[in-house]
Amino acid sequence: MNDTTNTTWPYPRPDSPPLLTPDQAEHTLNVWLVPRFSMLTLFCLLEPLRVANRFGRDLFAWRLLSADGEAVLASNGVRIDVDGPLESLTDASRLMVVSSYEAEATVRLQDRAVLRRIAAHGGWLGGLDTAPFILARAGVLSGHRVALHWESVPAFRREFPALDISPASYEFDATRLTGSGGAASIDMMLAWIEDAYGPALADAVGRQLVHKRPGEDGGDVSRRRYEELPRSVVRTLAVMEANLTQALPIPEVCRLVGQSQRQLTRLFQRHFGETPQQCYLGMRLDRARQLLADSRSFVTEAALATGFTQPAHFTRAYRKRFGEAPSVIVERRGY
Repeated sequence: MNDTTNTTWPYPRPDSPPLLTPDQAEHTLNVWLVPRFSMLTLFCLLEPLRVANRFGRDLFAWRLLSADGEAVLASNGVRIDVDGPLESLTDASRLMVVSSYEAEATVRLQDRAVLRRIAAHGGWLGGLDTAPFILARAGVLSGHRVALHWESVPAFRREFPALDISPASYEFDATRLTGSGGAASIDMMLAWIEDAYGPALADAVGRQLVHKRPGEDGGDVSRRRYEELPRSVVRTLAVMEANLTQALPIPEVCRLVGQSQRQLTRLFQRHFGETPQQCYLGMRLDRARQLLADSRSFVTEAALATGFTQPAHFTRAYRKRFGEAPSVIVERRGY
């Protein structure tokens, strides 16, 4: 059967557990559910993370919270159990606030204090639909562009004229993420996945969700590139991107993708001019170079973060790819 039409395994086989605890996952998203929140927004927020966990590594977990630790009633009348109270968060947590109707009706002073405490300690805060009102009233959105549901923009502009309102469906930087909620939350989370692990994983998750991302029909060259590749190649790149820290043996990659190693090697050589092993090594080295350039990581830390257990092997491979030792980029950045 032609590879581009083979739908036997449109995503890695289901022996990778999709549900993780915070102790198991690399990233944990805490979600504060405000009464009468949008169920659609919650589902679109979490499903991309669940699907991403199908690609061979423990990437994402989530915890649902409420102000008092009790179950929360969504706007559609469904009651959702939670994992704990808002005040249980640590100072440097990653917190997303999800609200819709009457966002401020149940928010207490101590709830805003939690938001301010997280912001003061450099934590990551987000808000969807009407939740930017909650964040703005807590004073934690200054200096950040804000995206929210279009119906709420006039009222938000009147109350917070000093804040920069974005026409986009979502906005995120290093410490803030706001968005309009609803189905647009899928695009927002795919953007987060791409930022953390690369476009192939985000593309593969979007395909599994039967969701077309903005730009797939037009001008985004990198996405058109993935659109033109065979499905098994895109899935393989996604598995590799999801497993840069703990490199998988190529036979294990093939098992997750549902493709023989011989066939996968033939496809990679046709499209990239190199074997899957060579491509995987290059991706890990590229991530290591990015870590060394953009963070305070030292050579040994970057090596371990990209699956190299022997520093000498890492240095040789790095020098061969980039023409210089990894220590050179550390010296250039000046800290």
